[in-house]
Amino acid sequence: MADERMRVIEIARPGGPEVLTPAMRSRPEPGAGEVLIAVKAAGVNRPDVIQRMGHYPPPPGASDLPGLEVAGVVAAVGEGVQGVGVGARVCALLAGGGYAEFALAPQQQVLPIPEGLGFEAAASLPETAFTVWTNIFDRGRFKAGESVLVHGGTSGIGVMAIQLVTALGGRVFATAGSPEKARACEALGAVRGIDYRAEDFVTVVREATEGRGVDLVLDMVAGDYLIRNQQACAVEGRIVMIAMLQGGRPPVDIMTLMAKRLTLTGSTLRARTSDQKGEIRDALLARVWPLIAAGRIKPVVHATFPLDQAADAHRLMESSAHVGKIVLTL
Repeated sequence: MADERMRVIEIARPGGPEVLTPAMRSRPEPGAGEVLIAVKAAGVNRPDVIQRMGHYPPPPGASDLPGLEVAGVVAAVGEGVQGVGVGARVCALLAGGGYAEFALAPQQQVLPIPEGLGFEAAASLPETAFTVWTNIFDRGRFKAGESVLVHGGTSGIGVMAIQLVTALGGRVFATAGSPEKARACEALGAVRGIDYRAEDFVTVVREATEGRGVDLVLDMVAGDYLIRNQQACAVEGRIVMIAMLQGGRPPVDIMTLMAKRLTLTGSTLRARTSDQKGEIRDALLARVWPLIAAGRIKPVVHATFPLDQAADAHRLMESSAHVGKIVLTL
């Protein structure tokens, strides 16, 4: 077969957004159990930025290209693939390789695009939906009627978490970096958006819950937030860590942990097996995709950039000026 070429964005070396470089590579061919997607849009996520800086290498066997989620059309399937055929409109979670005209995904990580959504909206879903479900519902054991504190409420993760918890019967408090962003959280369904630059989230949560605290915290900050999260929790509360923007070795208040019988847990998603991710995919298809199709959860795309302008997309990501997702288009 002739070597078919495709446009990609490479990380030339660890560094700032300027190291994202357009290049040409051979188009990949799907192996057993893999789906080749002609990419129409690719989501931009914080882990892409960390990888670009040299701090988050892809797992063994994954593409070295950035990009953890795409939407597009199935171009080819490998041996043994069932349930998805050439020409299907899909979105997918990747371990890497999304910043390209074609991307490979294990069939367990491929989902149909919810009815009524275009490629750009669909590309904003996989990474956030997989992350929120596995951390709030699997590890966090969320149940209807509980209260949840979501840090980074206007991030892609935050936007999904607020909407999904609300849709499934929860009460959400969300922190954000300005009064405008706090109100944006409320427009998405949070009962209270908290401007963390001007308000103490522990005080706000305690007052709003009559001193009880929240049942669950989803945190991507770490650092000094960890002890404050413990203070904001109710008895038997759970704290789920998914990132460490303020540092990965924070102190823990062991007395509060014991007295409140708290659970402190966390996870990463990228290095899990395809079968493990497939279990999350099945839960999304059963519980979340119907809510998206019904309009109860709406993708929030703040801005789109052509693939060759990936550096500008990363600059916007690092500015934290966005509400929702940033998407590359092809």
